[in-house]
Amino acid sequence: MEFGQILPTSPVLGKSTLVGLAITFFAGVCFSLFSPAFNLATNDQWHTLKKGVPHLTVYTAFFYFSASCFVVAIILNLTFLYHPVLNLPKSSLKAYLRDWDGRGWAFLAGLLCGFGNGLQFMGGQAAGYAAADAVQALPLVSTFWGVVLFGEYRKSSRRTYALLCSMLLMFIVAVGVLMASSGHRK
Repeated sequence: MEFGQILPTSPVLGKSTLVGLAITFFAGVCFSLFSPAFNLATNDQWHTLKKGVPHLTVYTAFFYFSASCFVVAIILNLTFLYHPVLNLPKSSLKAYLRDWDGRGWAFLAGLLCGFGNGLQFMGGQAAGYAAADAVQALPLVSTFWGVVLFGEYRKSSRRTYALLCSMLLMFIVAVGVLMASSGHRK
């Protein structure tokens, strides 16, 4: 079977909840370390550098970030084409390049993500990286689009809807606390 063909039943569903949770947890750890690492790269490195060595600007750090994302994405995509996880069918680079169904949307998503990241880094330099990350609100935005546009959580339990509402409420409280603390910073 070639890459991009739709299977009659999804072979991924129910394969391994533990593997899915482990991957999700690892992604969460990576994302939670991203903002502090970027803050160290651009703002808090002054005490580690030798005298006369300039620290990274946001634009230089964004270049290194984008270049490393590009390299890691190529490595991971090639690896998963030839060695897919969860017993999915193997593919090839040739099949990948021939299949352009939906690639336009993926390309647009990548452009929007890159543009948004650039603006977030500039906002982080101006207002602080915690504020820039909070305003981005990726989990809330993706949940909103999932519920409204893609119909996720349809026919879910009351408990699920309570958790979704509590997530939104906690985010609103966190942004309020962040806004209230901004008057106390120098």
